Amino acid sequence: MPSHRNHGIGRDYSRSPMIVYWEMTQACALSCKHCRAEAIPSPHPMELTHLESKEFLQQIVEFGDPLPHLILTGGDPLSRHDLYELIDHACGLGLQVSITPSATPALTADALDSLKRHRIQSLGLSIDGSTAQRHDAIRAVPGCFERTVAAAQHAGRIGLPIQVNTLVSAETADDLPAIYQLLTTFPVMRWSLFFLISVGRGKALREVSPERGEELMNWVFDLTAAAPFAIKTTEAPSYRRIAMNRMIASHTSSAEMKSSSVYGGFQVRDGHGIVFVSHLGKVYPSGFLPLSCGDVRSSSLVEIYRDSPLFRALHAPKQFQGKCGICDLGQICGGSRARAFAHTGNPLASDPLCLYEPGDLARPAL
Repeated sequence: MPSHRNHGIGRDYSRSPMIVYWEMTQACALSCKHCRAEAIPSPHPMELTHLESKEFLQQIVEFGDPLPHLILTGGDPLSRHDLYELIDHACGLGLQVSITPSATPALTADALDSLKRHRIQSLGLSIDGSTAQRHDAIRAVPGCFERTVAAAQHAGRIGLPIQVNTLVSAETADDLPAIYQLLTTFPVMRWSLFFLISVGRGKALREVSPERGEELMNWVFDLTAAAPFAIKTTEAPSYRRIAMNRMIASHTSSAEMKSSSVYGGFQVRDGHGIVFVSHLGKVYPSGFLPLSCGDVRSSSLVEIYRDSPLFRALHAPKQFQGKCGICDLGQICGGSRARAFAHTGNPLASDPLCLYEPGDLARPAL
């Protein structure tokens, strides 16, 4: 996964995303309870072909400098027979590439060695429980936890940076401190806490309440001072408000705020700094906001991101509705557009996870 620190400096997110997520395939051997992709055992017959995939990768380059970071996801990217050819092609175009494979029997030491050899920048692994029993209950496949731990350990041995992704839901929240302790035993680069969005199979799980969300985000901020790795939240941009308020209260200088891990994520949200391309070539603001805005088979990814009506609205927080539309933190936060859509059917509505009531906030200019 890309480093958020200084990654977006100088980038106009209305013109170019920081990250392009590409769902290479819907195929995956797992049956995870919160799977956004609702993965299936075999590839969809209409997924992007090898040639179409190469043409799509060329479209990413047309955003210009600074180039977005490409993250290969799925399904399971390891199930693409042409995976390494496409990684080589992307790297040859000047793209930095990371990958989030599934913890199936295909995730072997040899596979990790090959990913490193083909210039993968970092590896995303999911750990949703502190024990095999807890993790495998979410992943719905026995042995998943052991494979994930083995992959993390081997990646550390070969110097392949790791981001660990952890689901935050009512089912996992109480286990987060134990998961953190487990991660301190691995060579982890970053821990990303994904606050559940009720899409795909994730509808079977329960989101944390806004009050519990605030508690967890404050706990995350407390961890950042001593954690041996960076910590970020996904689909919880209101963490930026909590982190900023806590830093202001402790008289943190503007320079120190800018060097913090949370600062690099300011402004980034679904459709603004992020774009998602499905296995069928459909373009979405994110993988958790299932509103198609175009198709890379027939349109330019750059034009869709810059000019399609929904993306244009997502680039402009003043167009958001409810309290998100009048919030004084709209630029740096903007709320989860995916969660707004999941709860209301309107991607411009307020993020129901956030308890903040807009008002004056005495904060330094950053």
